Amino acid sequence: MGYPANVTAAPPLPDGLVAFVKRDCPTCELVVPVLQQLASAGELHVFTQDDPGFPPGLEPTDDTALAMSWHHDVEAVPTLVRVEDGRETSRIVGWQRDEWETFTGVSGLGPDLPDWRPGCGSLSVDPDREVELQVRYGGSVLRARRVPIAELEDPHEAMEARGWTDGLPVVPPTEARVMAMLEGTKRAPEEIVVDVPPDLVPCSVEKVAVNAVMAGCRPDHLPVVMTALEAVSNDVFNMHGVLATTMGVGPVIVVNGPIRRALSMNSGINALGQGNRANAAIGRAVQLVIRNVGGGRPGEVDRATFGNPGKLGFCFAEDEEGSPWTPLAADFGVETGGDEGKSALTVFAGEGPRTIVDQISRDPESLARTLAVNLRAVHHPKLVLAFDAMLVIGPEHARVFQQAGWSKQQLKDRLHELLQIPGSELIRGADGIAEGMPESLKDATLPKFRPGGLHIVHAGGRAGLFSCIIGGWVTGETGSLPVCREIGS
Repeated sequence: MGYPANVTAAPPLPDGLVAFVKRDCPTCELVVPVLQQLASAGELHVFTQDDPGFPPGLEPTDDTALAMSWHHDVEAVPTLVRVEDGRETSRIVGWQRDEWETFTGVSGLGPDLPDWRPGCGSLSVDPDREVELQVRYGGSVLRARRVPIAELEDPHEAMEARGWTDGLPVVPPTEARVMAMLEGTKRAPEEIVVDVPPDLVPCSVEKVAVNAVMAGCRPDHLPVVMTALEAVSNDVFNMHGVLATTMGVGPVIVVNGPIRRALSMNSGINALGQGNRANAAIGRAVQLVIRNVGGGRPGEVDRATFGNPGKLGFCFAEDEEGSPWTPLAADFGVETGGDEGKSALTVFAGEGPRTIVDQISRDPESLARTLAVNLRAVHHPKLVLAFDAMLVIGPEHARVFQQAGWSKQQLKDRLHELLQIPGSELIRGADGIAEGMPESLKDATLPKFRPGGLHIVHAGGRAGLFSCIIGGWVTGETGSLPVCREIGS
């Protein structure tokens, strides 16, 4: 939307000597007397990049649109080019007296000037303009449909009216922004990343990039977004079911490995909240692709009774450096760690987080009991085995277990023991509550979670004796299981 017309050709350079300059270049300012000497000695054509009146007295050609500079690969100024029959035969860059005299055949150039000065970068290779100029003059490499926006139409309102947003304003995906986003990956724009549920629409790298722009991502976020989409778009995670269920769950993305630091992701204070661009934009981009490409819109396939704010996007990093335990990805067989180690992410079908408060426990057994009694309430205290959960342990709670020498597995084992519940407490009608397990399980003892159904992550601020629970959705073949993927390029 809002794409400029592509110009694919530029007029050839005029025969003779051609100079490319800009006023904002000390060396170009320095050689103005030399250019005046050359102009008086023969034919000289000057193209100026930033000031149509510079150099004065030489009738420069306005190249502030940078068309000639871009098409003729000018990388620095001043550049002096020799052109014969419309074709460039040679060029020099910067100022060096003897080189200019040999190149032009004119002696005594700039007698009062220093012998040598380096040039400056051409505006046509300025990183801030590079993509814009490629779009304007290089021809489009994108295949996405262009949607024209009227001159007086507000692009944010236009995108909202067309149903492309999650209810919040999005960044207009101009061609320049999408092409800049594609710089974040080595994959070809037309390569298919995955068939996105629920409609199983083939989604190219380019389409992911479009939605990543809309979500506010930076180019270096793109590989994480694509990996997360691959992780949710399969029968194991069952994104279609996560959308179609009336429960308010959505993809929760936990990132491990050195990419957390490279992207400045938040694993500490307010890690599960707002305020960090990578956390917020990556999670949002995944949801926008599912909405805009896969067709997963609320009120249509998405049938959540309540939903939860995390369905805008729920992504955070694990605090590996402060953790007493191995990271979440290691629980799925992906080893991360070190500046050169692997990076990975895990997707979990979860609801919004709920805080656990225990300000007093200083021994692991007491704290484990606090965690267990809160975990029992996931979705309903009398429903067991059906739902997984993610337990996010805060640093001050983690320190209690660390000082006692408890491993992650030891904590999981103790929670499993503490969450063995007599069937008599679970059956329908027990405690005057109709909800519950079948009467036939009255004499059984059942665990709250299936084996492997409790996932532990370390994150959060270092002030506050808190942890939190992210309740899951139905597990197994009819529900969703967590998926862990190594993050590629």
